[in-house]
Amino acid sequence: MNSIDRLHESTITKGAVCVGLDTAFEYLPEAARERFPDRAGAILAYNKALIDATFDAAACYKVQIAYYEALGLAGLAVYSKTLSYIRERGGLVIADIKRGDIADTAERYAAAHFYGDFEADFVTLNPYMGIDSLTPWLNAAEKTGKGAFILTRTSNPGMRDFENQELSAGGKLYDAVARAIAAFALRYKGGCGYGGFGAVIGCTEQEEAAAIREKYNKLFFLIPGYGAQGGGAESAAVLLNPDGGGGVVNASRSILKAWEKAPCDSLEEAAAAAREALLEMRRELSRAKSA
Repeated sequence: MNSIDRLHESTITKGAVCVGLDTAFEYLPEAARERFPDRAGAILAYNKALIDATFDAAACYKVQIAYYEALGLAGLAVYSKTLSYIRERGGLVIADIKRGDIADTAERYAAAHFYGDFEADFVTLNPYMGIDSLTPWLNAAEKTGKGAFILTRTSNPGMRDFENQELSAGGKLYDAVARAIAAFALRYKGGCGYGGFGAVIGCTEQEEAAAIREKYNKLFFLIPGYGAQGGGAESAAVLLNPDGGGGVVNASRSILKAWEKAPCDSLEEAAAAAREALLEMRRELSRAKSA
């Protein structure tokens, strides 16, 4: 079974929540931080506690590489160990790397993130150098069963600067990207009917969300922006298909830092608070979908 089929199955059985492990040292309870001699070790311990506490309820995990690169070689070791821990448990991981280059360079990136120390089930890609920046990833995906999510209409305010601009030929830039991805994805589909290459569609801009879902109902969405970025259950639920599938809704800080609502001293208590935040988010999405 390839990655998109596994992810579809996971959303149907566990719900649509993707836990973002954008883990910074300062996101840990202060008392817990003091028990570790180094930041990298503390972050890895928290990641493992979070994964253990949420594994049965999270559709997948998204790991943002920048949080680990910032700690140098020790941080990249934690990144690699976090990916491995998720996958060893049978979970699915999206490596949030936002690569976007061509030819041999793209092939090397694909080798780095579809195999070896940084192996993930999905990656995020930036398409703005063109389809030839995606083709090496598609070739690697067909060999490995992996997948990718391509930046389309993102969750940041700056998406209006470029993605939301009207084109002289009609429509908006993000829609041109989505059309290209939809055609590209037909070259590599799972048995579930979704393309192995999906789209990143933020939930902070509800305008046109229903139309995007309807037009691209065979694209699987990675939906960022929930929680700390201002997106809510209603706007996220619109981007899911009627059966609740077709996408995963990512939340990072609102889960990682859930312990702040009831301050605690240990990583286990913080992870338990993260689990409760995940379960509440899942309930909110379900209520919004059925409303």
